[in-house]
Amino acid sequence: MIEQSVDAASKTTATLRRATVDDAQTLSTLAARTFTETFGHLYPAADLAAFLADAYAVEKQRTILAHPDYAVWLLEHAGEAVGHAAAGPCGLPHADVARGDGEIKRLYLLQGYQGGGNGTRMMDAIMAWLLRDGPRTLWVGAWSENSGAQRFYARHGFDRVGEYIFPVGSINDLEFILRRPAQP
Repeated sequence: MIEQSVDAASKTTATLRRATVDDAQTLSTLAARTFTETFGHLYPAADLAAFLADAYAVEKQRTILAHPDYAVWLLEHAGEAVGHAAAGPCGLPHADVARGDGEIKRLYLLQGYQGGGNGTRMMDAIMAWLLRDGPRTLWVGAWSENSGAQRFYARHGFDRVGEYIFPVGSINDLEFILRRPAQP
């Protein structure tokens, strides 16, 4: 499904679409760019480079895009990928995670595209996909110091239920685990 909306500032259409295996290179490049924009200042350059090369390798993105239990979306503006979102089975380290629970794996926008409803559009697509077979518990991890993301997820029914350490090279980030109970 492709959704379009008009960007009021530029009067051009932003398109949200489900990514395919053919988008692996685009997703790899965009994921590295959005992670760097958002968190790059937190890490030594060598740690950041090693993390990006591993976490967002083209082959890893191709594997995710080909897997039937995962879904990825790209937000495109004027022919450029400016946001991405991903969902799949929950892999967060929490004792209450159960088989069948879903997780928001990623939801990133380039800085110039934040705050205009694009994140909500992407979240709506994620939620529709995760809940396509009915109610289930949903999870997401958010950096402990990213209060904006935490507020965003809280608006969608997620509450903090735990924490874990997310290593990026020599830096160990404290991440919050957020959960949204199954809702009938």
